[in-house]
Amino acid sequence: MSAVQNTGRGIWLMVLTTFIFAMQDGISRHLSGAYNVYMVVTVRYWFFALFTLTLALRSEGGLRRALATRQPVIHIIRALLLIGEIVILVQAFVLIGLIESHAVFAAYPLLVAALSGPVLGEKVGWRRWGAIGIGFAGIMIILEPGVGVFRPEAAIPLFCALLFALYSLLTRYAARQDPASVSFYWTGLIGALVMTPLGLWFWEPMAGIDWLWMGALCLSAATAHFLLIRAYEIAEASAIQPFAYLQLVWAAGLGILVFDDVLRPNVAMGAGVVVCAGLFTLWRARARQKAR
Repeated sequence: MSAVQNTGRGIWLMVLTTFIFAMQDGISRHLSGAYNVYMVVTVRYWFFALFTLTLALRSEGGLRRALATRQPVIHIIRALLLIGEIVILVQAFVLIGLIESHAVFAAYPLLVAALSGPVLGEKVGWRRWGAIGIGFAGIMIILEPGVGVFRPEAAIPLFCALLFALYSLLTRYAARQDPASVSFYWTGLIGALVMTPLGLWFWEPMAGIDWLWMGALCLSAATAHFLLIRAYEIAEASAIQPFAYLQLVWAAGLGILVFDDVLRPNVAMGAGVVVCAGLFTLWRARARQKAR
Protein backbone atom coordinates (compact mmCIF):
# COMPACT_ATOMS: atom_id res chain seq x y z
CA MET A 1 0.00 0.00 0.00
CA SER A 2 1.41 3.39 -1.01
CA ALA A 3 1.90 6.32 1.35
CA VAL A 4 -0.86 8.28 -0.39
CA GLN A 5 -3.30 5.40 0.11
CA ASN A 6 -2.29 5.14 3.74
CA THR A 7 -2.87 8.85 4.24
CA GLY A 8 -6.24 8.68 2.52
CA ARG A 9 -7.38 5.81 4.69
CA GLY A 10 -6.06 7.58 7.78
CA ILE A 11 -8.11 10.66 6.89
CA TRP A 12 -11.30 8.61 6.54
CA LEU A 13 -10.59 6.86 9.83
CA MET A 14 -10.16 10.26 11.50
CA VAL A 15 -13.45 11.49 9.99
CA LEU A 16 -15.23 8.40 11.32
CA THR A 17 -13.52 8.80 14.69
CA THR A 18 -14.70 12.40 15.07
CA PHE A 19 -18.26 11.36 14.22
CA ILE A 20 -18.25 8.61 16.86
CA PHE A 21 -16.72 10.94 19.45
CA ALA A 22 -19.47 13.50 18.75
CA MET A 23 -22.17 10.83 19.18
CA GLN A 24 -20.44 9.77 22.41
CA ASP A 25 -20.63 13.35 23.66
CA GLY A 26 -24.33 13.45 22.83
CA ILE A 27 -24.95 10.27 24.84
CA SER A 28 -22.88 11.71 27.70
CA ARG A 29 -25.02 14.83 27.70
CA HIS A 30 -28.22 12.78 27.75
CA LEU A 31 -27.10 10.57 30.64
CA SER A 32 -25.54 13.38 32.67
CA GLY A 33 -28.70 15.42 32.30
CA ALA A 34 -30.63 12.62 34.04
CA TYR A 35 -28.00 11.16 36.39
CA ASN A 36 -24.97 12.30 38.37
CA VAL A 37 -21.96 12.92 36.13
CA TYR A 38 -19.62 11.05 38.50
CA MET A 39 -21.67 7.87 38.13
CA VAL A 40 -21.76 8.16 34.34
CA VAL A 41 -18.00 8.70 34.06
CA THR A 42 -17.30 5.90 36.57
CA VAL A 43 -19.17 3.29 34.53
CA ARG A 44 -17.35 4.49 31.45
CA TYR A 45 -14.00 4.05 33.20
CA TRP A 46 -15.00 0.58 34.45
CA PHE A 47 -15.48 -0.51 30.86
CA PHE A 48 -12.25 1.20 29.84
CA ALA A 49 -10.31 -0.53 32.65
CA LEU A 50 -11.81 -3.93 31.82
CA PHE A 51 -10.85 -3.43 28.19
CA THR A 52 -7.27 -2.43 29.04
CA LEU A 53 -6.89 -5.25 31.57
CA THR A 54 -8.03 -7.78 28.98
CA LEU A 55 -5.48 -6.50 26.49
CA ALA A 56 -2.72 -6.35 29.10
CA LEU A 57 -3.31 -9.88 30.40
CA ARG A 58 -3.27 -11.25 26.86
CA SER A 59 -0.04 -9.46 25.98
CA GLU A 60 3.41 -11.02 26.36
CA GLY A 61 4.60 -10.65 29.95
CA GLY A 62 1.10 -9.98 31.30
CA LEU A 63 0.01 -7.07 33.42
CA ARG A 64 3.37 -6.52 35.13
CA ARG A 65 5.17 -5.94 31.85
CA ALA A 66 2.29 -3.91 30.39
CA LEU A 67 2.51 -1.43 33.28
CA ALA A 68 6.33 -1.40 33.54
CA THR A 69 7.61 2.20 33.55
CA ARG A 70 10.27 4.36 35.18
CA GLN A 71 7.96 7.39 35.26
CA PRO A 72 4.83 6.33 37.17
CA VAL A 73 4.26 9.83 38.57
CA ILE A 74 3.94 11.24 35.04
CA HIS A 75 1.37 8.60 34.13
CA ILE A 76 -0.64 9.22 37.30
CA ILE A 77 -0.71 12.98 36.64
CA ARG A 78 -1.74 12.32 33.02
CA ALA A 79 -4.59 10.10 34.14
CA LEU A 80 -5.79 12.64 36.74
CA LEU A 81 -5.76 15.44 34.15
CA LEU A 82 -7.87 13.35 31.78
CA ILE A 83 -10.33 12.44 34.56
CA GLY A 84 -10.80 16.10 35.43
CA GLU A 85 -11.22 17.07 31.79
CA ILE A 86 -13.85 14.41 31.11
CA VAL A 87 -15.91 15.09 34.24
CA ILE A 88 -15.91 18.86 33.80
CA LEU A 89 -16.50 18.84 30.04
CA VAL A 90 -19.47 16.46 30.32
CA GLN A 91 -20.94 18.83 32.89
CA ALA A 92 -20.38 21.69 30.44
CA PHE A 93 -22.42 19.80 27.82
CA VAL A 94 -25.37 19.95 30.22
CA LEU A 95 -24.84 23.56 31.32
CA ILE A 96 -24.18 25.31 28.01
CA GLY A 97 -24.77 22.70 25.31
CA LEU A 98 -22.66 20.79 22.80
CA ILE A 99 -22.12 23.65 20.36
CA GLU A 100 -20.58 26.23 22.67
CA SER A 101 -18.66 23.60 24.63
CA HIS A 102 -16.99 22.23 21.50
CA ALA A 103 -16.47 25.68 20.00
CA VAL A 104 -14.39 26.75 23.01
CA PHE A 105 -12.75 23.35 23.55
CA ALA A 106 -11.44 23.54 19.97
CA ALA A 107 -8.74 25.86 21.36
CA TYR A 108 -6.80 22.96 22.88
CA PRO A 109 -4.35 22.56 19.93
CA LEU A 110 -3.45 26.24 20.38
CA LEU A 111 -2.79 25.62 24.07
CA VAL A 112 -0.65 22.60 23.16
CA ALA A 113 1.40 24.81 20.85
CA ALA A 114 1.68 27.59 23.45
CA LEU A 115 2.73 25.23 26.26
CA SER A 116 5.03 22.97 24.23
CA GLY A 117 7.91 25.37 24.96
CA PRO A 118 7.81 25.43 28.78
CA VAL A 119 6.67 21.80 29.12
CA LEU A 120 8.66 20.03 26.39
CA GLY A 121 11.35 22.56 25.54
CA GLU A 122 10.13 22.88 21.95
CA LYS A 123 10.62 26.11 20.02
CA VAL A 124 7.51 28.08 19.08
CA GLY A 125 8.14 30.67 16.35
CA TRP A 126 6.52 34.07 15.99
CA ARG A 127 4.12 32.85 13.31
CA ARG A 128 2.63 30.23 15.60
CA TRP A 129 2.52 32.72 18.48
CA GLY A 130 0.56 35.03 16.18
CA ALA A 131 -1.86 32.22 15.32
CA ILE A 132 -2.25 31.42 19.01
CA GLY A 133 -3.12 35.06 19.73
CA ILE A 134 -5.66 35.13 16.89
CA GLY A 135 -7.17 31.88 18.14
CA PHE A 136 -7.73 33.31 21.58
CA ALA A 137 -9.31 36.39 20.01
CA GLY A 138 -11.77 33.87 18.54
CA ILE A 139 -12.41 32.51 22.03
CA MET A 140 -13.21 36.03 23.21
CA ILE A 141 -15.67 36.40 20.34
CA ILE A 142 -17.43 33.25 21.54
CA LEU A 143 -17.43 34.20 25.23
CA GLU A 144 -18.39 37.87 24.68
CA PRO A 145 -16.95 38.98 28.05
CA GLY A 146 -17.98 42.61 27.52
CA VAL A 147 -21.46 42.09 26.09
CA GLY A 148 -24.46 41.71 28.38
CA VAL A 149 -24.13 39.40 31.36
CA PHE A 150 -21.09 37.14 31.06
CA ARG A 151 -21.91 33.57 32.09
CA PRO A 152 -19.00 32.12 34.08
CA GLU A 153 -19.96 28.59 33.01
CA ALA A 154 -19.11 29.56 29.43
CA ALA A 155 -15.43 29.55 30.42
CA ILE A 156 -15.61 25.95 31.70
CA PRO A 157 -14.73 24.36 28.31
CA LEU A 158 -11.67 26.63 28.11
CA PHE A 159 -10.45 25.18 31.42
CA CYS A 160 -11.13 21.70 30.02
CA ALA A 161 -9.08 22.58 26.93
CA LEU A 162 -6.20 23.55 29.24
CA LEU A 163 -6.45 20.24 31.11
CA PHE A 164 -6.53 18.26 27.86
CA ALA A 165 -3.60 20.23 26.43
CA LEU A 166 -1.52 19.42 29.54
CA TYR A 167 -2.60 15.78 29.26
CA SER A 168 -1.54 15.72 25.61
CA LEU A 169 1.84 17.30 26.37
CA LEU A 170 2.55 14.88 29.23
CA THR A 171 1.53 12.00 26.96
CA ARG A 172 4.09 13.20 24.43
CA TYR A 173 6.66 13.57 27.22
CA ALA A 174 5.95 10.04 28.52
CA ALA A 175 6.33 8.67 24.99
CA ARG A 176 10.04 9.54 25.10
CA GLN A 177 10.57 6.54 27.38
CA ASP A 178 7.42 4.40 27.19
CA PRO A 179 5.41 2.95 24.29
CA ALA A 180 1.86 4.14 23.73
CA SER A 181 0.46 0.90 25.16
CA VAL A 182 1.91 1.70 28.61
CA SER A 183 0.25 5.12 28.64
CA PHE A 184 -3.01 3.53 27.51
CA TYR A 185 -3.02 0.92 30.31
CA TRP A 186 -2.13 3.43 33.04
CA THR A 187 -4.84 5.83 31.87
CA GLY A 188 -7.59 3.22 32.09
CA LEU A 189 -6.57 1.67 35.40
CA ILE A 190 -5.86 4.91 37.29
CA GLY A 191 -9.10 6.36 35.97
CA ALA A 192 -11.12 3.42 37.30
CA LEU A 193 -9.36 3.47 40.69
CA VAL A 194 -9.96 7.20 41.19
CA MET A 195 -13.53 7.35 39.89
CA THR A 196 -14.91 4.22 41.60
CA PRO A 197 -15.29 5.77 45.11
CA LEU A 198 -16.90 8.90 43.63
CA GLY A 199 -19.21 6.90 41.38
CA LEU A 200 -20.36 4.62 44.19
CA TRP A 201 -20.89 7.58 46.56
CA PHE A 202 -23.13 9.38 44.05
CA TRP A 203 -24.76 6.23 42.66
CA GLU A 204 -28.37 6.53 41.46
CA PRO A 205 -30.80 3.86 40.20
CA MET A 206 -30.79 3.85 36.40
CA ALA A 207 -33.72 3.05 34.13
CA GLY A 208 -33.39 -0.01 31.90
CA ILE A 209 -33.32 1.96 28.65
CA ASP A 210 -30.56 4.17 29.99
CA TRP A 211 -28.40 1.12 30.67
CA LEU A 212 -28.59 0.55 26.91
CA TRP A 213 -27.42 4.14 26.39
CA MET A 214 -24.63 3.52 28.90
CA GLY A 215 -23.56 0.44 26.95
CA ALA A 216 -23.58 2.50 23.76
CA LEU A 217 -21.44 5.14 25.50
CA CYS A 218 -18.84 2.59 26.58
CA LEU A 219 -18.73 0.86 23.20
CA SER A 220 -18.49 4.14 21.29
CA ALA A 221 -15.62 5.31 23.51
CA ALA A 222 -13.66 2.08 22.98
CA THR A 223 -14.38 2.04 19.23
CA ALA A 224 -13.40 5.67 18.73
CA HIS A 225 -10.12 5.27 20.62
CA PHE A 226 -9.29 2.11 18.64
CA LEU A 227 -9.98 3.89 15.34
CA LEU A 228 -7.93 6.89 16.46
CA ILE A 229 -4.94 4.69 17.31
CA ARG A 230 -5.33 2.90 13.97
CA ALA A 231 -5.49 6.23 12.09
CA TYR A 232 -2.22 7.39 13.67
CA GLU A 233 -0.64 4.03 12.80
CA ILE A 234 -1.23 4.31 9.06
CA ALA A 235 -0.89 8.08 8.50
CA GLU A 236 1.19 10.97 9.78
CA ALA A 237 -0.41 12.88 12.64
CA SER A 238 0.19 16.21 10.92
CA ALA A 239 -1.72 14.99 7.86
CA ILE A 240 -4.85 13.81 9.64
CA GLN A 241 -5.00 16.07 12.72
CA PRO A 242 -6.75 18.95 10.87
CA PHE A 243 -9.72 16.65 10.26
CA ALA A 244 -10.19 16.32 14.03
CA TYR A 245 -11.98 19.69 13.85
CA LEU A 246 -14.87 17.91 12.16
CA GLN A 247 -15.95 16.84 15.63
CA LEU A 248 -17.11 20.43 16.13
CA VAL A 249 -19.28 20.13 13.00
CA TRP A 250 -20.84 16.80 14.05
CA ALA A 251 -21.42 18.02 17.61
CA ALA A 252 -23.06 21.21 16.36
CA GLY A 253 -25.39 19.25 14.11
CA LEU A 254 -26.28 16.87 16.93
CA GLY A 255 -26.87 19.75 19.34
CA ILE A 256 -29.22 21.50 16.92
CA LEU A 257 -31.16 18.41 15.79
CA VAL A 258 -31.46 16.53 19.08
CA PHE A 259 -30.97 18.96 21.96
CA ASP A 260 -32.41 22.15 20.42
CA ASP A 261 -29.12 24.02 20.85
CA VAL A 262 -28.87 27.36 19.05
CA LEU A 263 -25.87 28.28 16.91
CA ARG A 264 -25.43 31.95 17.77
CA PRO A 265 -23.61 34.14 15.19
CA ASN A 266 -20.77 35.04 17.57
CA VAL A 267 -20.18 31.33 18.32
CA ALA A 268 -20.03 30.45 14.62
CA MET A 269 -17.68 33.36 13.90
CA GLY A 270 -15.45 32.70 16.90
CA ALA A 271 -15.27 28.97 16.19
CA GLY A 272 -14.23 29.73 12.62
CA VAL A 273 -11.40 31.95 13.86
CA VAL A 274 -10.25 29.29 16.37
CA VAL A 275 -10.30 26.50 13.79
CA CYS A 276 -8.39 28.56 11.20
CA ALA A 277 -5.77 29.49 13.79
CA GLY A 278 -5.49 25.86 14.86
CA LEU A 279 -5.10 24.67 11.28
CA PHE A 280 -2.34 27.23 10.73
CA THR A 281 -0.40 26.03 13.79
CA LEU A 282 -0.68 22.45 12.54
CA TRP A 283 0.52 23.52 9.08
CA ARG A 284 3.50 25.36 10.58
CA ALA A 285 4.41 22.36 12.71
CA ARG A 286 4.33 20.14 9.64
CA ALA A 287 6.39 22.62 7.62
CA ARG A 288 9.06 22.76 10.37
CA GLN A 289 9.16 18.97 10.51
CA LYS A 290 9.70 18.72 6.75
CA ALA A 291 12.41 21.36 6.87
CA ARG A 292 14.54 19.28 9.29
